[in-house]
Amino acid sequence: MLVRDIMRSPVVGVSPATTLQDAYRTMREKGFRHLAVLDGERLAGVVTDRDLRLATSALAPVPFAADSAVSAIMCREPLTANADDAVEDAARVMRERKIGCLPVVDDGRVIGIITGIDLLDALIRMTGVDKPSGRLEVHLPDRPGELARLTAFMGERNLNIHSILTYPEGSDRVRTVLRVGSIETRLVARDLRTAGFEVVWPPDKPCPR
Repeated sequence: MLVRDIMRSPVVGVSPATTLQDAYRTMREKGFRHLAVLDGERLAGVVTDRDLRLATSALAPVPFAADSAVSAIMCREPLTANADDAVEDAARVMRERKIGCLPVVDDGRVIGIITGIDLLDALIRMTGVDKPSGRLEVHLPDRPGELARLTAFMGERNLNIHSILTYPEGSDRVRTVLRVGSIETRLVARDLRTAGFEVVWPPDKPCPR
């Protein structure tokens, strides 16, 4: 999945001359927490609801008046994304830099924007949790052929795999999370264990209530 698949477009933005009061009103009306500041189609900066609250707070050393221009408080050199960036790369940048949005720029023009909510929506789509399905977790040895062995097991039982996610767990194994086209995951887990797979979820016995 690419940034272009999840970005919001066209972008709702404000000009550098927009007042803080009007920018905040736009955020409230649209339900946004971030606004691109646009000079025509070019990105001039980004302003957030937090920027607006801090700038106008009575606790600020020198509070800005409500009719001050957005250009006085905006981030002038925001990080941006390309439409062809992978979603997971955009998520990594936002997490590492602790930012809530990335404007999407193409040849200097702002063509979209992504936020943390968009990334959560992408995670839901990528994992297939929005479809009727069941969840399995399996520990696999970290060596070639193990994932193929697992998917072959599913194929032999005519189980459709909606998604597969894997991540290292220790130095010699990976945890594999599957969404499969069956809600009878305990039966599938039983057969997996019989076939020699180390199943993490669902547990061998029902969890105590």
